[in-house]
Amino acid sequence: MTAGAKTGPAGSAPPSPGAGGRHRFAGTGALLRLALRRDRLTTPLWVAVLGGSFSSVASSLTTLYPTAAERSELAVSMTGNSSLRALYGPVFDDSVGGLVAWRMVGFGAALAAVMSLLIVVRHTREEEETGRQEMLSCAVVGRSAPLTAALLAAVVANAALAVLIAAGLAGAGAGGPGAVALALAVAGTGVLFACTAAVAAQLTENTRLARGLTAAALGAAYVLKAAGDAATDDASSPLTWLSPVGWAENVRAYAAERWWVLLLLAAAALAQAALAYTLAARRDVGMSFLPSRPGPSSGRISSAAGLALRLQRGALIGWTLSFAAVGTVFGSLADGAADLIGDNAQTQEIFRRMGGDAAITDAFLAAMAGMLGMVAALYVVSSALRPHGEETTGRAEPVLAGGVTRTAWAGGHLAVAFGGSALVLAAGGLGLAVGHGQRPAETLCGTLVQLPAVWVLGGLTVLLYGAAPRLAAAAWAPAGISLALGWIGPALDLPRAVLNLSPFSHLPKLPGDAMSWPPVLLMSAGAAALTAAGLAALRRRDLLS
Repeated sequence: MTAGAKTGPAGSAPPSPGAGGRHRFAGTGALLRLALRRDRLTTPLWVAVLGGSFSSVASSLTTLYPTAAERSELAVSMTGNSSLRALYGPVFDDSVGGLVAWRMVGFGAALAAVMSLLIVVRHTREEEETGRQEMLSCAVVGRSAPLTAALLAAVVANAALAVLIAAGLAGAGAGGPGAVALALAVAGTGVLFACTAAVAAQLTENTRLARGLTAAALGAAYVLKAAGDAATDDASSPLTWLSPVGWAENVRAYAAERWWVLLLLAAAALAQAALAYTLAARRDVGMSFLPSRPGPSSGRISSAAGLALRLQRGALIGWTLSFAAVGTVFGSLADGAADLIGDNAQTQEIFRRMGGDAAITDAFLAAMAGMLGMVAALYVVSSALRPHGEETTGRAEPVLAGGVTRTAWAGGHLAVAFGGSALVLAAGGLGLAVGHGQRPAETLCGTLVQLPAVWVLGGLTVLLYGAAPRLAAAAWAPAGISLALGWIGPALDLPRAVLNLSPFSHLPKLPGDAMSWPPVLLMSAGAAALTAAGLAALRRRDLLS
């Protein structure tokens, strides 16, 4: 019998035609309200920060480039440089709105996708993994209702984001059809990856893998877009068209909008949603099409650290390979940076704000090393939060009941988090060195010097988890802010006081600049202190139930 279907009393009339379909979605409204209530803090925060950043960028660009001639010069310098196109994409129009679209469409679409995948996985696979979905299914809840509610929650979040983007740009003087097209492109990408997450939730057996698969798809899409943008100056590369993030770019907001490209986003989203519903109808609650393999029967996992490595090795391998590939792509662009920039003072200044007061090639490599460090911070936060997931799902209790101390148990996961971040960055640095083909030791050092800032954010994550586990998810905020400041700040010439909110801004920019040990040592000590404080707090509190 379909989950949630009701049988009437003896002698009652049989259900009318179509009742089975209605029963599949019974309880969707109630589950949607529950999802929106549970996300009443996180989703509005995502929408407000991401949506507000578009109007903020518009205001900053208006201040920095008040005349049409200045904006035209910026557009020419950005579009004529393959290295900058790989980072930000080509400029299709030199109006304020066109520059906002250039600067924000890829970044905004990627963050909308991250917001959406977190929403959908939380209300599908996480509900099943924790056992809450089984209890809910005992009530009048149709088989398709949980998936529908999760997708609707993501649609609501992206619709609110689209409204805020369009309204904010209109308020900043960059409204019109271009603002609507940009808002729909960003929100459409978010909805598309919400459907990708829905498929991943059916395929995998736990929350971590569902998020990881969707994040891997998003990362691949972004790399394809970057490689395609580096190849052409009009986003017409086949690589760009293979990427959903590239589709958002090819809507070309403020530049003779291609409204039909939005249909590609809608068609891909509908196709994935149909696949998710088909898969959901063919499995039991809690099951998946890619079940986890059983562990060895004896002898191979003999410590908490070994268990942590076994649980996290898939994510670590994926991050390492991705960083190596991305580093190689960006390293190959470094040689042409100086020739392409030429004497353009604006472009040179942007690179130097990102990579230090060195030759343009060195500044470009240092900027890429910094970007790899900021993205690696997302890995360390995710990995350091793994004990929190083990605790909330009840898997930590059997381990701790077997004589393993909390410090040893959490320390195993943290060793993977902090050591893994070093491995991930080393892979990215080697990729940069291979792609560039010169001075491999200096290029690798420029990447590894980012580790203290990465570890500071990891230590803050440990402190939040140990002292206030219900607020542990807030650890994503500092990492996200650091990434946003590093990605947007240099192009907008934000004040130094604002940029200094990111720990990465205090590190030496290598290769090129002189090595400065005090900030490296101070941040390393700070990371150790934060981690120790978090472990001490973990020892003193009760486990979550």
